[in-house]
Amino acid sequence: MTGFGVLDFVGDRPTYVASGTVASPDGTFPDRLKRIFVSVRDIVGQYRPDVVAIESVFMARNAGSALKLGHARSAALCATFAFEVDVFEYAPREIKQAVVGSGAASKEQVQHMVVALLQLDGRPSSDAADALAAAICHGHQQSLKAALKLQSAAGVVQ
Repeated sequence: MTGFGVLDFVGDRPTYVASGTVASPDGTFPDRLKRIFVSVRDIVGQYRPDVVAIESVFMARNAGSALKLGHARSAALCATFAFEVDVFEYAPREIKQAVVGSGAASKEQVQHMVVALLQLDGRPSSDAADALAAAICHGHQQSLKAALKLQSAAGVVQ
């Protein structure tokens, strides 16, 4: 499963727009990659985000799994190219740190904080929560960069 999350930011305040998962059908590996590509292309086409935040590749214990994950991630990234959106990558630990406060947080902790931060009525799947967490992380990073730039311009940075 590949999760997606769409947020709207006003300043540093995220507002939930949509989330879900892209299910890969049974079939060949290329069929599953095509499903990811087409689904992500349709999602980006529908919501027209300004940026895409994605989790960077991490080393899996199984080399075959890591390779398949890399292919799926590439299919998702390639689906954004026609829309010319900026893509930002964040390490899994960085995303967890930004959302939960610990880079070693569990999936359940990430889900819990995503629900709390976005004031959701329901609980998104773990894959959708991870995608929303990446978007929250990006929003926080951009807010921090903007604040530091303002302070630097004003000569306040120590």
